[in-house]
Amino acid sequence: MKKNYQMRVNGKEETVNVSDTTTLIEILRDHLQLTGTKEGCGKGECGACTVLLNGEPVNSCLVFATQAEGQEVITIEGLEFDNQANRLQQAFVQEGAVQCGYCTPGMIISSKALLDKDPHPSREIIREALSGNLCRCTGYTKIIDTIEKASKEG
Repeated sequence: MKKNYQMRVNGKEETVNVSDTTTLIEILRDHLQLTGTKEGCGKGECGACTVLLNGEPVNSCLVFATQAEGQEVITIEGLEFDNQANRLQQAFVQEGAVQCGYCTPGMIISSKALLDKDPHPSREIIREALSGNLCRCTGYTKIIDTIEKASKEG
């Protein structure tokens, strides 16, 4: 049975008519056409679908509509301002921390959550914050370097 669920997504009030077991990633991609968030494993193991839920990074494939009801959701699209990438997104591109790009939205969202809490984290803290995000292309060094650089510039 479907019902209306309301949430604030990227600063905009949204209402979707879905079943209780519809996942947040399905809501974002299929109902709100926010396709920047990627589905990788669908089991909460890869981090490709990471979004911010009330400021905390979560795997959107594990969050049901009932859990998202009335909550604040920020996706990769929500980081842009006036069609301009934010400093973290720009840093990922400028520093070459992107290869295939599939994991990048989740990496950037996790990085934002970290920098919001700790503007100048150590490399060890950065590694720990990214531990739920898998990348098969970069080997993580450029990603960690990029976050460290962004933290010094911010």
